[in-house]
Amino acid sequence: MRVVVQRVKQASVTNETLNNQIGKGLCLLVGVGKDSTEADVQAVAKKIANARIFEDEEGKMNLNVQQIGGEILSISQFTLYADVKKGNRPGFSNSKSPDEANRLYEALNDTLRTYDLEVKTGEFGTDMLVDIANDGPVTIIYESQDGKVI
Repeated sequence: MRVVVQRVKQASVTNETLNNQIGKGLCLLVGVGKDSTEADVQAVAKKIANARIFEDEEGKMNLNVQQIGGEILSISQFTLYADVKKGNRPGFSNSKSPDEANRLYEALNDTLRTYDLEVKTGEFGTDMLVDIANDGPVTIIYESQDGKVI
C-alpha cells in the first residue's frame, strides 16, 4: 500500500455525484498494490493517524491531525502503482484488482476512523476533480509491505 499524505489548509473532491471538502488536515492519495494486505492497512493507518506533521505553538512539527482538530480527505488513486519502465504509456498491472482495492481502501478509511478522526472520501473508480491547498508544502509518502511501513 502506498499513500501520499499532504498537509493541507483545505482540500476538496468533486464529480457528478460527489462533493466532499475539508478544512485544515490531511489529504490522502491512496494506492493499493497487488500485494497489499489488511496488515498493510493497519500499519499505514497507525502511522498516518499519529504523524506529527502539524506545527505546535513554537513552530515545530510536533502535533498530529487529531491534536489540531483536523480532518482527512481520502482519495483512491490507482495510478500510484504505475509502471513507467518501458515505453511512454504507464502500465497498471502492479495495482490490485478494483474489487479488492476498493475493499482495502475502505478498510483504511474505517481504520482511520477508529482513531476518532473525521474521514471524508472521494468516489472509488471514478474521474474526480481534486483541489488541494498544500500547507508548507508538506508531502510525505507512506508505504507498507508485509504489514510493515517501509
